[in-house]
Amino acid sequence: MSVETDVVYQGGLHCLSTHGPSKATIVTDAPVDNGGKGEAFSPTDLVAAAMGSCILTIIGLLAQRGGLDISGARVKVSKEMASGGVRRIGKLSAVVSMPAGRTYSEADRRKLEQGAAGCPVKQSLHPDVQVEISYVWPG
Repeated sequence: MSVETDVVYQGGLHCLSTHGPSKATIVTDAPVDNGGKGEAFSPTDLVAAAMGSCILTIIGLLAQRGGLDISGARVKVSKEMASGGVRRIGKLSAVVSMPAGRTYSEADRRKLEQGAAGCPVKQSLHPDVQVEISYVWPG
């Protein structure tokens, strides 16, 4: 199945992306260190956001199937650009924080962490991009 996104350059290093099926939009701007104003997500920021939302979506799917409530789970993703050479993402570090006041068995934790490791966005990144995922479990 193919999903189309229409991207229009608006000038001033801003682009407007429209998701074909839903018509939802996202504006991007070049980062300050690359001539932009940093007024919106940069394209590489969207990669970090995509990985974070992918991790939580996979965990959510597995939790739903296992009858677990993970509402309120969060992920903070830090993006570092590579130094020297081609401008690219060098490292993505994600810290997944599961909601307080809940208990998760060791087996549930393992299942959720293994599922998140297979996130399609993470799997689509070039092998030179370092990816670290850590977890903060309640209790």
